[in-house]
Amino acid sequence: MTDRVKRIAILASGNGTNAQLVMDACAAGAIEATVELVLTDVQTADVQRRAYEAEIPSVIYVPRPLSTSDRRKWDANLANIVDCAQPDFIVLAGFMRVLSNAFLNRFPNQVINLHPALPGELAGTRAIERAFSDFLTGARSSSGVMVHRVIDECVDDGPVLAQVIVPLFATDDLETFTDRMHAAEHRILCETLRQLCARTS
Repeated sequence: MTDRVKRIAILASGNGTNAQLVMDACAAGAIEATVELVLTDVQTADVQRRAYEAEIPSVIYVPRPLSTSDRRKWDANLANIVDCAQPDFIVLAGFMRVLSNAFLNRFPNQVINLHPALPGELAGTRAIERAFSDFLTGARSSSGVMVHRVIDECVDDGPVLAQVIVPLFATDDLETFTDRMHAAEHRILCETLRQLCARTS
């Protein structure tokens, strides 16, 4: 990639706290990038409000019940929408859909996912709750957060860019553990994007 300010597209399905973090860090210059698009697949997702307040273009692209064939058509159309932003990186910040190769092949090595678990652990949804349930049964004393590239249709798998262990304490309840996991997500996502987007001197 050339020595210029990078362009980011964010895909999110929910409240958008991690998306907000990326938008704020880019606006402050902590990440040498601009957020060019925020897209959600949920009509009521609060991330849309966050994008509006940050004056960043946003799109709501809601799926209908899909067959496998229709899913790939949806993903191909999604790729067309995202491509209009000419992104260097596409950040999945709580985007609750598994992207098919109809999307991923359009953006090789450009799709970055944040997942609240360590590599090879707790793939899929509700990873924080599942980790805490393991802790309550004595099966786990820590969890973690990772940022990785998405290169194929495997769920929460791909070359790891960064990871951090988050311990579980005897005094934890689900709320305190969730707060610590979210704090780790914020740190690791911002730092990873800062490194990816840093311009060469």
